[in-house]
Amino acid sequence: MKKNFPLQAEGKHPDRVLEAVKHEIRKYFKRERNRDVPKGVDFWDFDCKVGLSADTAEVVRVSGVIEAVDTAAKAGAALVYVEILSKHGVRVIKAQDDQEPQQDV
Repeated sequence: MKKNFPLQAEGKHPDRVLEAVKHEIRKYFKRERNRDVPKGVDFWDFDCKVGLSADTAEVVRVSGVIEAVDTAAKAGAALVYVEILSKHGVRVIKAQDDQEPQQDV
């Protein structure tokens, strides 16, 4: 999804417009996560960018997309650009020590 969301609409309260934008973003994440995962892939991962325009958009984590939209709204922006691209995610298993040294009490 690459989209410019208006944060101000005539005749609508700005808080309701902001909530509608956040709802649409959350709905998109949910829809993408519910898609079938291809063989050899563990989950859907996302590349996210948020900014006032496509040129000034900064990379953010999935958990930071809503916060970045809130920040733009509090700054008084008329538009916010959100880019969310899904990609394949594979779990990486961290190597653990065979045995941790035990301490005598």
